[in-house]
Amino acid sequence: MTSLAEILDPMTVEGALYETLPDGAVRCYACGHRCLIREGRRGICQVRFNQGGKLRVPWGYTAALQVDPVEKKPFFHILPGTDALTFGMLGCDFHCAYCQNYLTSQAMRDPASDIAAAFIRQTTPEQLVAYALQSGAGVVASSYNEPLITAEWAVGIFKEAQAAGLKCVFISNGNATPEALAYLRPYLVGYKVDLKTMQDRQYRRLGGVLNHVLDTIRMAHEAGLWVEVVTLVVPGFNDSSEELMDAARYIASVSPDIPWHVTAFHPDYKMIAPPPTSVKTLIRAAEIGQEAGLNYVYAGNIPGRVGDYENTRCPGCQSLLIERYGYVIRRYSITAEGTCPQCGTAVPGLWSDRPETVRTGGPGFPRRVALHR
Repeated sequence: MTSLAEILDPMTVEGALYETLPDGAVRCYACGHRCLIREGRRGICQVRFNQGGKLRVPWGYTAALQVDPVEKKPFFHILPGTDALTFGMLGCDFHCAYCQNYLTSQAMRDPASDIAAAFIRQTTPEQLVAYALQSGAGVVASSYNEPLITAEWAVGIFKEAQAAGLKCVFISNGNATPEALAYLRPYLVGYKVDLKTMQDRQYRRLGGVLNHVLDTIRMAHEAGLWVEVVTLVVPGFNDSSEELMDAARYIASVSPDIPWHVTAFHPDYKMIAPPPTSVKTLIRAAEIGQEAGLNYVYAGNIPGRVGDYENTRCPGCQSLLIERYGYVIRRYSITAEGTCPQCGTAVPGLWSDRPETVRTGGPGFPRRVALHR
């Protein structure tokens, strides 16, 4: 029986984010693990491996491909109303028990690999950008698995997308390195980071290190990327008021203009004991974010039940600028200059220079096209 690794290994190229060591081992720089990989061995992600003293990395396929709202990534301050062609490969450098993309991200570790193999489609950067243009997408996004470990493939696509006039974004767990961010920076406008917990002990259970993620938020912001941060609020794991305040204060210390999305957990994968996150808990988390000094706090995954926390208001006069229902824009009032039409306050983000064309609709407004997943 052919293993998933045997299927994937031929779909590789020599990587860019590594150095060769004198003994034939390689040091990978794609993520914060900085794996030392000896001949014939693999990194923690299982998809980057040493062959003949060279680091081989994934190339030439997708395991998830979909066109859906940029708000779903979630990016609320990058071209609202725009669709994003989102692609993913297989593998991850974390092993979160509540992973909600486990068929792609955990495929190299779990029996789900048998299912994941059916999703693999060979393709080229040119074909993916053609999909984006045909579907009317204005954004190309790397997501579904952890895109840092497939950064070379993402850059191959982003180069084509950028040449076609599309904007590119990254949806990541935030376990980055300065080398990876410098490699990605010329092609990206936005970087979404999952801040899963403010306890290093808990991060290590997931396979990460808290400070690596905190550093990524700061480095990405300082590099001039538009950063949005998401915390999936999991009952009994990271939902205490003290921990939520720690997260909000850290984000505010980098910039009070970084949007913080607090989103609802639902039981999935290996974490099925905790109950779904309640509306009350999400609203409490959002209130904590505002108390910590953040200008833009959003509560997600429960459309129509979190009140004003789906919307964007002017930080100056509190005028309603963007009214949302889930991923749908109901009202859009930001000017072509990116300011509040009432008081002229600049609203941080990347906005349409033709606000009259921003797509709006009701709760059932269809925007999702699944190509394959």
